[in-house]
Amino acid sequence: MTAPIKTSAPVTVDVALGERAYDIVIGRDVLPTLGSRIAALRPGARTAIVTDRTVAKHWLESTEAALASAGVASSRIVVGEGEASKSYAVLQEVCEALIAAKIERNDLVVALGGGVIGDLAGFAAAIVRRGVDFVQVPTSLLAQVDSSVGGKTGINSPHGKNLIGAFHQPVLVVADTAVLDTLSPRQFRAGYAEVAKYGVLGDAAFFAWLEANHDDVFAGGAAREHAIATSCRAKAAIVARDERETGDRALLNLGHTFGHALEAATGFSDRLFHGEGVAVGMVLAAEFSARLNMIAPADAARVARHLAAVGLPTRLQDIAGFRQEGLADADALMALMAQDKKVSRGRLTFILLEEIGRAVIAKDVDPAAVHGFLQDKLAE
Repeated sequence: MTAPIKTSAPVTVDVALGERAYDIVIGRDVLPTLGSRIAALRPGARTAIVTDRTVAKHWLESTEAALASAGVASSRIVVGEGEASKSYAVLQEVCEALIAAKIERNDLVVALGGGVIGDLAGFAAAIVRRGVDFVQVPTSLLAQVDSSVGGKTGINSPHGKNLIGAFHQPVLVVADTAVLDTLSPRQFRAGYAEVAKYGVLGDAAFFAWLEANHDDVFAGGAAREHAIATSCRAKAAIVARDERETGDRALLNLGHTFGHALEAATGFSDRLFHGEGVAVGMVLAAEFSARLNMIAPADAARVARHLAAVGLPTRLQDIAGFRQEGLADADALMALMAQDKKVSRGRLTFILLEEIGRAVIAKDVDPAAVHGFLQDKLAE
């Protein structure tokens, strides 16, 4: 983990799931190969591209051209941007459009976009005609390193994030690092939180490498591709061991129990991107671990210091408008965490740290301890 990949050739990461195994293809300018890859994978299949308006402006026509060059027919379904599209109403819109486009079970849905589009299109593919295969073409850093891999699909409920969904693995992921050039600095930073997460939860050497090389990751080139490929390998290995999150796949939720509650508290709006919520959540998880004497306070501070160094929020007070809207309330946050998917028979489950590079699943965490911790953090 001491040096980035020095080749410009695409990197292929295998997600080893037996009959559901698939490749993640990572590299600059691999989008033009999408059509030939699909044609080889599903000869004669037609496709429906699901994307949002912003991504469509940049990448829809080139995606259609890549498909057409290989003789793959396509139609387009364009929805609005942001978490608001992960709703019952937009899911219905996408499902009806897929049916109207006569997408059959031997055809493919192409999810062209960030995590929202991947979750939404993947869920629609999972339920239309009782299951249509789909391809992920992630266009955000967060989607390339996290949400496009592993088969979690779904929409949000007013009660919480991703509470309605299905496990539905893609048949291919094509992650073109060139598309990240169109992201805003804030969007890229939000995705970087998920990159850092892999180091914090299971690879201390990778975290140290990120501390030394994060400027190069943001600048692009070999360091960026190395970070993405390392993250994908880490997630692929965990998914291969625990596809449906009955065991250690839950480790990937480091920062998410706190983070999802914060997203719900801010109305799933652009006031707090998912990766930003994960960043604050990771710091809270590290600091709570330190309070429980599981991790050295210096290690918790190191996590916070690195995330702050790249410009991510690390404190509850960093969230825009959080205090002003009366959401800075420990009771309200506890109620939102009680709706988290990791709650089991009413008992809170957190992913906590024993050291940087070693996360653990902590079940039946004392709610009073969490409540007191949140009150203290809100009072800072």
